[in-house]
Amino acid sequence: MSKVVIKKYANRRLYDTDRSSYITLDDLSQMIREGREVEVVDAKSGEDITHQVLTQIIVEEEADGGGMLPVSFLRELISMYGGAMQGAVPNYLDAAMQAFREQQKAMGGAFDPTMLTQMAQRNMEMFQSAASAFTPGAAPAKGDAEAGEVEKLRAELAALKAKVDKL
Repeated sequence: MSKVVIKKYANRRLYDTDRSSYITLDDLSQMIREGREVEVVDAKSGEDITHQVLTQIIVEEEADGGGMLPVSFLRELISMYGGAMQGAVPNYLDAAMQAFREQQKAMGGAFDPTMLTQMAQRNMEMFQSAASAFTPGAAPAKGDAEAGEVEKLRAELAALKAKVDKL
């Protein structure tokens, strides 16, 4: 299935270039649920605004009572904007969603909430481990089997930095 280009006009209307017709955000949301890949571009500038429009869909879904995103998750997400981990979060979330989809396929689409909770906990532990490796002075996550190795690498990195500073 090819990517569908949607043009967004200044009057906030969305135009589906594949079907040659105007669509609503609900139509666009349905296309995504059907597995169609979409790209939204500003009709005047040609700028890719897919991210903004998809975020708008999520905001509207949440406002309409969708409530898929827990407040604690939203707080954590907001707290990471502008921080050292901002660049890593999109890749982590993308990988986590990919793992979720693969797990769902492996189970034939079956839904097991306890399995999801366990998977989320494992993902969070791995993320915290990775984050502590990149945060100077942060303690490694509890239960991290590689904590000693990480600390050893940090010490080696500090020694190398000290040598470079002397040059």
